[in-house]
Amino acid sequence: MSYAAHKMMHWPTGIENCASGFITHSRADFVTRIPPIQTDDLDSDWPAARREIGPVPNLVVTAGNVLEVYVVRVQEQDAGARGSRASGESKRGGLMDGVAGASLELVCHYRLHGNVMTMAVLSSGGGDGSKRRDAIILTFEDAKISVLEFDDSIHGLRTSSMHCFEGPEWLHLRRGRESFARGPSVKVDPQGRCGGVLVFDLQLIILKAAQGGYGLVGDDDGFASGAAISARVESSYIISLRDLDMKHIKDFTFVHGYIEPVLVILHERELTWAGRVSWKHHTCMISALSISTTLKQHPLIWSAINLPHDAYKLLAVPSPIGGVLVISANSIHYHSQSASCALALNSYAVSVDSSQEMPRSSFTVELDAANASWLSNDVVLLSTKTGELLLLTLVYDGRVVHRLDISKSKASVLTSGIATVGNSLFFLGSRLGDSLLVQFTSGVGASMLSAGLKDEVGDIEGDAPSAKRLRMSSSDALQDMISGEELSLYGSAQNNAESAQKSFSFAVRDSLVNVGPLKDFSYGLRINADANATGIAKQSNYELVCCSGHGKNGSLCVLRQSIRPEMITEVALPGCKGIWTVYHKNARGHNAESSDDEYHAFLIISLEARTMVLETADHLSEVTDKVDYFLQGRTIAAGNLFGRRRVVQIYERGARILEGYYMTQDLSFGASNSELGTGSESATVLSVSIVDPYVLLRMSDGGIRLLVGDPSLCTVSISIPAAFESSKKIVSACTLYHDEGPEPWLRKTSTDAWLSTGIDEAIDGADGVLHDQGDVYCVVCYESGSFEIFDVPNFNCVFSVDKFVSGKPHLVDTFMQDPLIDSQKMIGQSTEEVSGLSRKENIHNMRVVELTMQRWSGQHSRPFLFGILNDGMIFCYHAYLYESPDSTKTEDSASSQNTTASRLRNLRFVRVPLDTYARNDSSNGISGQRITVFNNIAGNQGLFLSGSRPAWFMVFRERLRVHPQLCDGSIVAFTVLHNVNCNHGLIYVTSQGIMKICQLPSITSYDNYWPVQKIPLKGTPHQVTYFAEKNLYPLIVSVPVQKPLNQVLSSLVDQEFGHQVENHNLSPEELHRTYTVDEFEVRIMEPEKSGGPWQTRATIPMQTSENALTVRVVTLFNTTTKENETLLAIGTAYVQGEDVAGRGRVLLFSAENNADNPQNLVSEVFSKELKGAISALASLQGHLLIASGPKIILHKWTGSDLTGVAFFDVPPLYVVSLNIVKNFILLGDIHKSIYFLSWKEQGAQLSLLAKDFGNLDCFATEFLIDGSTLSLAVADEQKNIQIFYYAPKMSESWKGQKLLTRAEFHVGAHVTKFLRLQMLSTSSDRTGKNPGSDKTNRFALLFGTLDGSIGCIAPLEELTFRRLQSLQNKLVDAVPHVAGLNPRSFRQFRSKGKAHRPGPDSIVDCELIFHYEMLPLEEQLEIAQQIGTTRLQILSNLDDLSLGTSFL
Repeated sequence: MSYAAHKMMHWPTGIENCASGFITHSRADFVTRIPPIQTDDLDSDWPAARREIGPVPNLVVTAGNVLEVYVVRVQEQDAGARGSRASGESKRGGLMDGVAGASLELVCHYRLHGNVMTMAVLSSGGGDGSKRRDAIILTFEDAKISVLEFDDSIHGLRTSSMHCFEGPEWLHLRRGRESFARGPSVKVDPQGRCGGVLVFDLQLIILKAAQGGYGLVGDDDGFASGAAISARVESSYIISLRDLDMKHIKDFTFVHGYIEPVLVILHERELTWAGRVSWKHHTCMISALSISTTLKQHPLIWSAINLPHDAYKLLAVPSPIGGVLVISANSIHYHSQSASCALALNSYAVSVDSSQEMPRSSFTVELDAANASWLSNDVVLLSTKTGELLLLTLVYDGRVVHRLDISKSKASVLTSGIATVGNSLFFLGSRLGDSLLVQFTSGVGASMLSAGLKDEVGDIEGDAPSAKRLRMSSSDALQDMISGEELSLYGSAQNNAESAQKSFSFAVRDSLVNVGPLKDFSYGLRINADANATGIAKQSNYELVCCSGHGKNGSLCVLRQSIRPEMITEVALPGCKGIWTVYHKNARGHNAESSDDEYHAFLIISLEARTMVLETADHLSEVTDKVDYFLQGRTIAAGNLFGRRRVVQIYERGARILEGYYMTQDLSFGASNSELGTGSESATVLSVSIVDPYVLLRMSDGGIRLLVGDPSLCTVSISIPAAFESSKKIVSACTLYHDEGPEPWLRKTSTDAWLSTGIDEAIDGADGVLHDQGDVYCVVCYESGSFEIFDVPNFNCVFSVDKFVSGKPHLVDTFMQDPLIDSQKMIGQSTEEVSGLSRKENIHNMRVVELTMQRWSGQHSRPFLFGILNDGMIFCYHAYLYESPDSTKTEDSASSQNTTASRLRNLRFVRVPLDTYARNDSSNGISGQRITVFNNIAGNQGLFLSGSRPAWFMVFRERLRVHPQLCDGSIVAFTVLHNVNCNHGLIYVTSQGIMKICQLPSITSYDNYWPVQKIPLKGTPHQVTYFAEKNLYPLIVSVPVQKPLNQVLSSLVDQEFGHQVENHNLSPEELHRTYTVDEFEVRIMEPEKSGGPWQTRATIPMQTSENALTVRVVTLFNTTTKENETLLAIGTAYVQGEDVAGRGRVLLFSAENNADNPQNLVSEVFSKELKGAISALASLQGHLLIASGPKIILHKWTGSDLTGVAFFDVPPLYVVSLNIVKNFILLGDIHKSIYFLSWKEQGAQLSLLAKDFGNLDCFATEFLIDGSTLSLAVADEQKNIQIFYYAPKMSESWKGQKLLTRAEFHVGAHVTKFLRLQMLSTSSDRTGKNPGSDKTNRFALLFGTLDGSIGCIAPLEELTFRRLQSLQNKLVDAVPHVAGLNPRSFRQFRSKGKAHRPGPDSIVDCELIFHYEMLPLEEQLEIAQQIGTTRLQILSNLDDLSLGTSFL
């Protein structure tokens, strides 16, 4: 492996930072709603205004290097009743405060070239009527700060300022230090006047905010013309805190209620340590500085000393109280300029002098590592390290706080941050579990609406074990069961005279799936695997079973990259070209309710030269000879018209309208008008789009026809749209778009929208059903590459774009003269000569072969536009609304050109990147339409793309999730089927001519980068392995258990010497206190056949204070019976404190398939105690290799005993991982990097071949095999990956003692496990262009990280590598990077100050290279030409890489 590519396959999901702010809209954009009318007695002591949900801000979250902005959609009760059927999903959490549900909807998603350390939202100041917006401040490793704001015109974030304090000119800020305890942290002034960033532990950077109305240069008229203005940073300067005599800064914050910004800093004057705490315990203090940004002065205005040494967090108390809360592990202190008070949380809290007693809370809790957020101006929500939610109330009078009250609320996830979103929602961000959006309401118990009250009571009592067990599972199928447990977040403060008793109740409204932290995973067969699959289809036989989460959020995540539907039945059907299912409403069924759940009536199958019709009743039965369908040729399309009362069938030369079995009208497309004479005689239908009551046909002569239906007579008539009658432009693709729903979306984008608001009264359908017709549009692409939208049936052009095929990042109507677009035109002209040079790339026949525009259900959904090019590329655009401030100016010029005034001039499209999607081979053989839209397959909506690489595009929260389907190879036809036996299922036909009727596995959550199924464990999983013979997964789980202290102490005795522990300083009542201990066990889990929750088949408990460290399935050669045995090996260690010598056990178990007694699934065959912890095990050629403490020992197995045959005293401290290939051993140590050993059978010796002499803290190691070369990959604590090789003949390897580095790369996440998988052969290998290339034995390394991301390192040919590397170097400058980050510096090896000689740069970063496909076509050609290659060559290299690594 000389060259490789690093490719992310699943991006981070563990949320590290969350914040809320008005990013995409301002506070003034909210219409105040009339509060619901309530009876007086409910409102007597709580004002009705509280129930009003005010302006709801956006939620901004970061996970690793991913930044996402969400908008929170709140559904009111009345809208909920109407819209719940349309949205097709049950709302979580019942009714509260007149709100039926709230959900997160994605606005934008970015992958940055750097991990976000901390984030804050710079508020724009101003009250509720403010028109200004907030900005996002991100900080990155070392000292980089970026300020981002939302730009409506591009519907995304843009960088408004960047501040960098690293590099040679800022070296003095580091004061000679190389590594720092933490990265930069940012806080902002509540009124938005400035922000502060602490970098290098001692330097404070003050970011001064721009005053209202000033923009960047060139944006000065922005305010006048009505464009939104965001908060911005004007300048920055540095305060050195060391000059202010502050040494150890722990936290800082800006407080409320001062005229100038005031910064409070928590710092420790002199450090203490565990051995001195009893003498020296109050070492912290806070200092308040008044920041004058104009004078750059910062006088000290007040301070407080004698705070406990374990204080770590400051919370600024909101107005009108002001002041600051200091949170420490055992107590909470409140300080302001005038008053202070404290609250002890447990018995470890001590006051400064023992004379006065601190007020104590009614229960004990430890608050280290807590997160907090304000629910109101006097109540703060705290989330502890165990996941409990606590409510802290400040009891105050005026501005004086008398005391603090703390009360327990319910438990929830272990959080990494909390953000209050508006006045009635908060978001619990979590790295260890699923993040939750929760609605809260506070009031005097009764002010809940009565419906909500019933819900609450029922849920609190319904704490059923079943609900408990499934609580953390996020798939929709379990949602109803979950809400019972999650809703029971409920708590009340003590009722006392000063504070009205506030009881808070909570309802979980939405959750974001998280699969991190991935501690370990194993690779096993799926339940419905197909043993005969070959090639790429074989990959979807496998799944990754991952240990993820921690504590009560611990779970097994089953991840699969590709979807594998569950088959109900299959039929051979050779020569099939297309399938369609249609409804037939009998005259009986008038009720509109059934329409959502109506069964399909007929299945129409088009073969090469004939058509079959099947009835889809209880059984599929052929009725071809009974029906009046056109059967003598193939069908092009079929669908329903007139509210499902008729079926329309389109064949090559005509159409039929049918009711049930019988035809009511027959049309033929001959020469419809005589003007074209001979040419149009032969025109046949190529593609069809059906939208009730229109049918759009694209003919083989390049024209289009429209069939217009008459709902009263149920007949259709043919027309050629006037706009196309005389036009010579050839249409390459077209589709109809139905803008349906209560409020048609596209109507909002036309300038005379006020005219059309009164028109959308519902039209009474002839069958008495209310039909809101909405608007129908026709979307057309021409051979020339231009794109137009017409309204139907008048065919006025309402939107047009010149070069659609080039795939610009934004599409804007050509009549809108926009500066952004003009600059793109200039680029376009300069590339004319480029395209002249690249004639050989035959760009001129690039055209769009299929179009689809679709808006799925949902109150705020916006349409997606898909286009497929003839080279297999897929464009996806998402529509958005942008009212350009100068639209009035262009009005006159547009109307003077005699166009209709009702253009959709505010409509724009933004291009959406498609992950993981490998392009289809150019569609030479596959004709016909490849996109099938579905609205309900197992509750999911989206579209299915058939062809040689089929994929599912599912829509969740206005975001597209792409999941490939590999299991059947190429798919020629697809349709939905809903009947008695197949509920909301699907039918597809493979290219081998097999028709399969399937359903989607419902237990899986598809709203993730990969489909995931979570199995809650209620404990922390540590390691998992796969027992292939029995299809079992043994895994190590630890569960926290409360134990009395004297039991814990007695387990710390060294049994060998039998010393008694002296309880000299413990009183009797202290001995009976409980202490939390982790108890370990090995659970053996079996996947459930039906895809339900997994079953635990057996558990192997460990002894007290014994930790299981490793579990492996090993194959040992039994020397007595002379045959191989497959056993389960467990390595453990006793954790008994530092006074006891370390010991461990090795356990061997055999698994029996005992049908009559499933309890004895595993039986212990051997156990032995050894010195040192057994941290890693592996089987080496029938022997068992054990890493015990500081040595590794090789044992042979006699069937009853392990006897050592060889050992090696490598000097490792603790072996993290052992890998074995043939007789080579790779060993990774926690501090001493890696060792490369070999085992020789004759002479029975382990010998060290080479090692890495550096100090590296290994996390994971693995062998990388590329043909005949063997490399050694290692991931370390600094989030790097290094690849070493053994070359004894090279002089710099010190005669082979030293491993040489082949590549190094910064991944940006802690890699915990490598898995070696064979790469799949790709098309370019099979053609044999380069015979003799050693590609068959080529492996890639799949890795999982603690962020919840999965990636792979894949070997490359040198030629491909050189091409991609020069492309990468070009893209560093060619692509505008979000937040202005440099991808090259992000991927530099991090050594944290240790000496490190830089290694070769031989890994390319696909995260950057995949931006190439998103560039406009002209730029792609230009870059390809500059690096001396062609666009097709680059795309085929990227394709081969995606194909070769499409595992799982």
